[in-house]
Amino acid sequence: MEAVNTATHAVPAAYLVDGSLYVFRAWHSMPDEFFDVDGHPVNAVHGYTRFLCELLERAQPEHIAVAFDASLTSSFRNAIYPAYKANRELPPPDLERQFVQCRAITEALGIHLMIDHSFEADDLIGSTVWNFRALGWRSVIVSADKDFGQLLGEHDEQWDYARGVRWGAAGVHERLGVHPHQVADYLALCGDAVDNIPGVPGVGAKTAAVLLSHFGSLDVLLERVDEVGYLRFRGAAACAMKLREHGEKARLYRRLTRIALDAPGASTVDTLLRKSDPQNRLDLLCDQLGFGAFTRSRLRSLLR
Repeated sequence: MEAVNTATHAVPAAYLVDGSLYVFRAWHSMPDEFFDVDGHPVNAVHGYTRFLCELLERAQPEHIAVAFDASLTSSFRNAIYPAYKANRELPPPDLERQFVQCRAITEALGIHLMIDHSFEADDLIGSTVWNFRALGWRSVIVSADKDFGQLLGEHDEQWDYARGVRWGAAGVHERLGVHPHQVADYLALCGDAVDNIPGVPGVGAKTAAVLLSHFGSLDVLLERVDEVGYLRFRGAAACAMKLREHGEKARLYRRLTRIALDAPGASTVDTLLRKSDPQNRLDLLCDQLGFGAFTRSRLRSLLR
């Protein structure tokens, strides 16, 4: 685990959670033995609720938001590049239903929910990081997604909760070989199979890191592409040819890999302050979802 600057902890923190990631993880890891009162499976809801309880108990955040993807097909990136995420199967109805229930649990715990049909969870988190940085706050991004590396500033952290690992801006270079401001260019060059972004043929992660270390950015690399063939790495000449051929596509891919900072994220501190639950939604949800006594007690103890 990377050592975090001690001065960081003097800066107030907003916790920003990649909710969809943890719902999917629960869906794949929890056994199919949990059902709601109507007989529908709720294994993902049970797993996600456990995760959220653990996070709140452990971090005790005063300011927190959870961001969800609204759809795999409605992002502005799909209009730019229709093949974006086309390799992923749409969630089955049972999982779609559980996403709605997970969002309901989130709000019942007084946590600010972020979701938008044009922007993805990454963009909502990125815009919130940007907004809060201007207010003098740092962000703790709870996710394992490497894309978030591009958002980390001096005091920010990313927290891979499942592995118990946290890192700051320096940790991005340790993991990817590039600095935060280069992450979008890096992913545009080497591609991202998870999001169906092909990258430049023949340019893998190590080559992308070498190129950005030498040239600094994708734009400078493409302006000086004739120099690539003279660099000391295997296949440099062939790499130069591929960059000439696919350079404009790489610029297109960067529009996909770059997290938007103008999405409707949270812009005020009070928005992320945990709220009370005056409508007693939590008890109703516990009844609907078939939560046992231990989970009910745990959830109630976390209410404001």
